[in-house]
Amino acid sequence: MKYLKSTLLMAAAALAFAACKKNTTTPETEPDLSPVHIILTSDAHYGVTRPAFRGATTVDAHTVNAAMIANMNMLTNVTLPSDGAFEAGQKIGYLDHMIQTGDIANRMETSAKVQLASASWAQFDTDYLQGLSTKDKNGNKTSILLVPGNHDVSNAIGYYATMSPLTDATSMANLYTRAYSPVTPRTATTFAYPTDRVNYSKDIAGVHFCFMQMWPDSAVRVWLNADLQKISATTPVVLVCHDQPAVVANHFTNPNGTHSINSTDKFDNVLDEVFKDGKVASGTATIEQRALATFIKAHTNIKAWLHGHVHESRFYTWTGPDNDVSVSAVSIDSPVKGLVSAADETKLSYDFATLDPKTMTLTIRECFWNNEPTNASAAVKWGAPYTIKLK
Repeated sequence: MKYLKSTLLMAAAALAFAACKKNTTTPETEPDLSPVHIILTSDAHYGVTRPAFRGATTVDAHTVNAAMIANMNMLTNVTLPSDGAFEAGQKIGYLDHMIQTGDIANRMETSAKVQLASASWAQFDTDYLQGLSTKDKNGNKTSILLVPGNHDVSNAIGYYATMSPLTDATSMANLYTRAYSPVTPRTATTFAYPTDRVNYSKDIAGVHFCFMQMWPDSAVRVWLNADLQKISATTPVVLVCHDQPAVVANHFTNPNGTHSINSTDKFDNVLDEVFKDGKVASGTATIEQRALATFIKAHTNIKAWLHGHVHESRFYTWTGPDNDVSVSAVSIDSPVKGLVSAADETKLSYDFATLDPKTMTLTIRECFWNNEPTNASAAVKWGAPYTIKLK
């Protein structure tokens, strides 16, 4: 009887302990559905100048970029316009990420005074990497996500116009190091262009961002396809690279002769794929775009494309050369070589994007940061919002 009673008591204690353990188990963490705030900028072009800026002429890129970053640092205290779009009328409060889509160091201009890429990267580091003082929603420093532009790549591999020195891989080495954090950081001398490519991805609030070197040509698409196999086919994908979907012909590898970079053919060779649409660098990359469109149709979760290169602020839909695909595209202005803003500094802009994880929408507003050139503290002006449905 004593044994039975003891056994029953032990069983009851075990059940009580199990119940207690079950009731005190920490519940699963709820997913963070708070909005994500992102700044989009491009084409810093350190090493060259813009015609005029805030009363001065022939102003170096270092001065202009530093002024833009100073404006971004004030953005967290700004209230969004009452434009009916997501978070309208609300204070921005925090900045989670900055995305910069390349062309950091520019040595390809004709002026003999164009500075070394190492000097340009040092200025970029001062203005952007050190100068951006904003915080994310958790109080951490805003992360800066980068991809190379054609100037960065040409610095590393050479260009058909003479540069001095002929190559300088400083910006590419630093871009690679920031993307991958290798044990031994790459330098201008240790960076190996054939193998050190800048292609990486990052999941942000349920959206898969793919950061790619230049443009998803046939070589990059090998990496991109493998990367997309790691996520669900229903996960929204945003492509981020320097070039626009309607890529220019001269960025491909020279189809002529030994495929060299030379002043006769004028192909930049910043893309690995050999140009198939003829022999001239001024042609149209129809075959190449058609191959890209086929890839996108096979990956229907690719919803948006963020890019620079054309130095123009624009929201549009890329439909491919045969109008059989649809990708929302955002083209980002340059603080130095803007298609419009180079002549009219009041049109200088960067973009402010808000990602809503609840509705899976990306709302982008153009931010005119120099609308009163004589007053650096003037309130920003906002362009019309552009909303991309990611799902």
